Parts: sequence; structure tokens; C-alpha cells
Amino acid sequence: MASASTSMAAEAGTARPARRAGGARLAARLPRFALYAVLILFCLYYLLPLYVMLSNSLKPLSEITAGGMMALPGDWTTAPWRAAWSSAQVGVEATGLRPYFINSILMVVPAVALSTVAGALNGYVLTKWRFRGATLAFGLLLFGCFIPFQMVLIPMARMLGLMGLAGSVPGLVFVHFVYGIGFSTLYFRNYYAAFPTELVRAAQIDGAGFFRIFWRILLPSSGPIAVVCVIWQFTNIWNDFLFGASFSDFDSQPMTVALNNLVQSSTGVKEYNVHFAGAIMAALPTLFVYAVAGRFFVRGLMAGSVKG
Repeated sequence: MASASTSMAAEAGTARPARRAGGARLAARLPRFALYAVLILFCLYYLLPLYVMLSNSLKPLSEITAGGMMALPGDWTTAPWRAAWSSAQVGVEATGLRPYFINSILMVVPAVALSTVAGALNGYVLTKWRFRGATLAFGLLLFGCFIPFQMVLIPMARMLGLMGLAGSVPGLVFVHFVYGIGFSTLYFRNYYAAFPTELVRAAQIDGAGFFRIFWRILLPSSGPIAVVCVIWQFTNIWNDFLFGASFSDFDSQPMTVALNNLVQSSTGVKEYNVHFAGAIMAALPTLFVYAVAGRFFVRGLMAGSVKG
């Protein structure tokens, strides 16, 4: 009898520390659970507009006008997407967004490529081939990053007219190329400042010239910061509205200007489902770029923050 009571007491004694340990673990995890709950709540709140746009772009207009904007589509349809792409009224013509999407691609790709290469060359010169006044030149380029868009509209329009590029896609490429040089130079200059100068000096001793050192030594190691520059430039140029509205003709308008014209065009009834579909189409390229290369964005920024 004594042995039984002794064993029961021992089991109770071991159970109490186990319960206390379990309670301590639960108490330690509660802040993390609360943090996750808050993050999920903010994520749902942030994604709510995307849900509204996507769900309403897949339903007939009658369901939207009946007050079912927050509900899932009762009659699923892709007609709004087809209309937004090829037959919606954009301004005075029912062309859809397809030709303007192509204009944006023809504008963004060369502008991003040219500004990235020019920024890499500038960063290379300002860090490894320094000259008298290099700091002043970099300061002026950096100052150009903070000039408001509105201040350059009239001078840029004058220059485009003199160059014969007004109202054309090449003119928009030139505008975004010039305005992007300051940002790309900033990125590459800070990145190359952390690059070992001894490798450049050794290549010079071996007889390598300016461009050979750039193409064979610096550029192959510039992947992280190049991704940062491409994402930044692509996002800014694709989403730009002011330059597109100011320097383009009707046939050279980019996607953002065409989307505004689509929403503002009045044909008797506002086709909200078509407008939602067009807005998602305009946002898909930037979403794709961030989905594919977004994980390298912070990594590239950190790689260039060692010194500079």
C-alpha cells in the first residue's frame, strides 16, 4: 500500500513539471501566433482590392450593377478580358489595349537596357577610373534623381522636337533613358565601390584596356545590382503616366495612358468588368517581374551597401 501511494506521488510530481513546461512553451509561442495572425490580417486587407478586381473582371456587368461587387462570379466569363484586350473603346477607336501594350513593351525594354548599361559604365568610371571632378559629376547625377518630373516637361518637349522624336515611341525611350541614368549610376557606383580595386590594377598591368576590364571582370560580377536596377527601372517606366501623356501621340501611347482613356471613354454604359480586366492587364508585367526576380532585389541592395 505504501509503495502504491509512493508511486502515485512520484507520477504526480513528474506530471506537474511537464504541465508547467507545456504551459511555458505555449506562453512563449503566443506572441508568435499573435504576430502571424496580425500579418495574415494585413495581407488579406492588402489583397482585398486585387480580389475585387479579379472577381469582377470574370463576371457579367449585370451582376456588378445588381450590387454583387464583393461576391464571387455567379456566371463565370472571360468576355471582359477579351473585350479589354481587343475590342474595348479606347479614346475614339475600339482597338482594345493590345496595341498600347505593345507600345509599352517597345518603350520599356530598350529604355531599361540602355539606362542599365549606361549606369554600369558610369559607376565603373566613377569608382575605378576616377578623374578630377568625379565627385562633382556624381553629385550632379544624384541631384538629377530628385528633380520633379514637371520641371523637365517643357525643356524635354523642346529637345524632342529638335531631335524629331516628338510623339513617338523612340522619343519615350529617350526620355526614360535620360531620366533613369541618375538612379542606375547610383546603384552601380555604390556596388562597384565595394569591388576590389586590386583586380582592376592587376588587369591593367596585364595589358587589359578600359572596355575589356569592364566586360570581362566587372560586368560578370554585377548580376545582383543589375537585377535591382532592372526591377526599379522596369517598374518606374511601365507605371509612368506623366511622360506618356505628355510626349506621346495617339499611336504611341503606352499602356497606362490607354488604360486611363479606356476608363474615361463613355459609350453609354460604364463597363466596369472590362475596366477591371484592363487594370489587371496593365499590372501583370510588373507582378511577373517581381515574382520572377523579386527575391534578388533585397539581396542586390544589400550587396551594394557595404561601403560607397
